[in-house]
Amino acid sequence: MKVAYYPGCTLKDQALGFEQTAIAVLNELGVELVELARWTCCGTVYSLSADNLMLQTAPVRNLLRVKEGGFDSVLALCSMCYNTLKQANNLVREDPEKLDKLNLFMNHEELDYAPDVKVYHFLEFLRDVVGFEKVRQGIKHPLEGMKLAAYYGCLLTRPETIGFDDVEDPTSIDELIKAMGAQPVDYPHKVECCGSYETVTSPAHVAERTYQIVSSAAAAGAQAILTSCPLCLYNLDSRQELARKSHGDLKPLPVLYVTQPLALAFGLDPELCRFDKNYVDPGPLFPVIARSAATKQSQR
Repeated sequence: MKVAYYPGCTLKDQALGFEQTAIAVLNELGVELVELARWTCCGTVYSLSADNLMLQTAPVRNLLRVKEGGFDSVLALCSMCYNTLKQANNLVREDPEKLDKLNLFMNHEELDYAPDVKVYHFLEFLRDVVGFEKVRQGIKHPLEGMKLAAYYGCLLTRPETIGFDDVEDPTSIDELIKAMGAQPVDYPHKVECCGSYETVTSPAHVAERTYQIVSSAAAAGAQAILTSCPLCLYNLDSRQELARKSHGDLKPLPVLYVTQPLALAFGLDPELCRFDKNYVDPGPLFPVIARSAATKQSQR
């Protein structure tokens, strides 16, 4: 099965481990991601200025690339990219007048966009198209005994018109954790905002959010937090350093992309995970990483 794939900017830089492990895992499941030709930034966040259609050209143009590639659906890994693409798609689907104006904004040599593309998030695609049972069948190294906390944040479930999971009590990451053989940890902050881009203007405020979310997961017994948003990962992982300056009781807790432990459970090369980009080293949690490093050391 081939599926159109929209990577977004961060997946080609800081979130390389997210992209590499997702592609490898889906290959194991018989799914080939076909990266869109000539994709551009999605616009980063969905514009709240409903009357400024120029801000919708970026996501709509990327959806047009899906049609140009001969696909009727597209998969995004980043929660923010997914949210932006899907909200823009819904906007032009529900308002033909705005769609006409956006098509006029586009290059006249391009086809007009018809809003019939299905936008999938990776988790939604695993759950609804591949099926978690098939994921479970592909596990070679179950993460037995491991306790993992799902962090959904804002963009997978909000607003309800684009969410593919329950707004207050989502379960898709928890079900994936179970498929990996690990135990999902329930805690009250799994849908709380991480602080988003305030990490630039108000890092201390975000560090406080980091403390609340991470300490809540740790208190519930989590050994790591799983997310699907590069910005959430940055705020929950790297901002732990700043959070500990005002909260000395905060112990380091690894924060991972959902695909990284999944790749290890599938028996894939640990180097695909690019854990070198994590602030809190998750290596000690996974014996397979230690075994891989020891083997490479002995071969030198």
